[in-house]
Amino acid sequence: MDVIRVALAGRGYDVTIEPGLLGDLSRKAETSLASYREGRKIPFVADSNTHQQFGESVDATLRSSGYRAEWFVVEPGEGAKSWPVLERLTDWLLDLGVTRSDHVFALGGGVVGDLTGFACAVTKRGCGFVQIPTTLLAQVDSSVGGKTAINTRAGKNLIGAFHQPSAVLIDPQVLDTLPDREMRAGYAEVLKYGLLGDAEFFAWLEASGDKVLAREPEALAHAIATSIRAKARIVAEDERETSGVRALLNLGHTFGHALEAETGFSDRLLHGEAVALGMVLAARYSARRGEMPAEEAERAAHAIAAAGLPSEISGLSLDCDGRQLADHMRHDKKMEGGTLPFLLLKAIGTAYLARDVEFADIAAFLDQELQRSETVSA
Repeated sequence: MDVIRVALAGRGYDVTIEPGLLGDLSRKAETSLASYREGRKIPFVADSNTHQQFGESVDATLRSSGYRAEWFVVEPGEGAKSWPVLERLTDWLLDLGVTRSDHVFALGGGVVGDLTGFACAVTKRGCGFVQIPTTLLAQVDSSVGGKTAINTRAGKNLIGAFHQPSAVLIDPQVLDTLPDREMRAGYAEVLKYGLLGDAEFFAWLEASGDKVLAREPEALAHAIATSIRAKARIVAEDERETSGVRALLNLGHTFGHALEAETGFSDRLLHGEAVALGMVLAARYSARRGEMPAEEAERAAHAIAAAGLPSEISGLSLDCDGRQLADHMRHDKKMEGGTLPFLLLKAIGTAYLARDVEFADIAAFLDQELQRSETVSA
């Protein structure tokens, strides 16, 4: 078992990583379950796939300790992060009589965690919740740090709140049932921690990433714990992304969100896949500006491609130009005073926030990449 503390001013919470944890949930979540001892139903939120895989075992584990779960099940995918689903969820929580001292349990990937966290942020001005992430992406990234949100017509995650969980409970064994594509998408976020601030970890992933993707227990546990420690340090230093330190976690996301928007936030491009390609673009754009050696940028691209993740825009078959992709970025929630800070690289393991990037130059670069992709794919 590994316990990592997310230390915040005046408060904090633990991230517990333990194989088989889900089968011992009533003991591992004992503190968060305390208010339900009088026979009240415990609210669990999951998507239909996760509920089908783990719902019965969670019910059985809770029943053996005298608890009862009540489930709110959503459809898989980004469509669940919407106003209508949020309204149904908050009404459901209120009907259950959830109080500010209670905890709601989010069992699933990043979509379920984001939706549940935001619902808990606004229900009675803030009730507790516990993250039980069941995808690699959620385990190493979205379950930790307190960012919660839903999507709107204007873009992804534009309506939300900072609302920290009371605990994060991670069982690496649940990844055994995760589809390979989802596993690779989560691995993109693992690579991100090496690229943005840990060259040694990135080199380890180059050598051992295949073991992580194969779910070898020791390698997988090391990758998850190293990623969470990196994020915990950054979140503790800049919880609400006001100093610029936490912005480092957005490496690949500005380009990636534009690609997600162009592909309709659909299964055509998973979030982790978009981040992977976004990191390639960030590295190559850094090289274009003369701030990162071109060979380092291609090393990053190679590591991403070697993991089975997209490293060229050509694979998306987009019907757009660089200007159209750049225009999607204008809706980014990090826009300030008409400018958008970009996370770029000086080297593998050294990311920085650039505030002098012009959209026209981004558009020209993306046109180059689209043409490059055509050449690569020809």
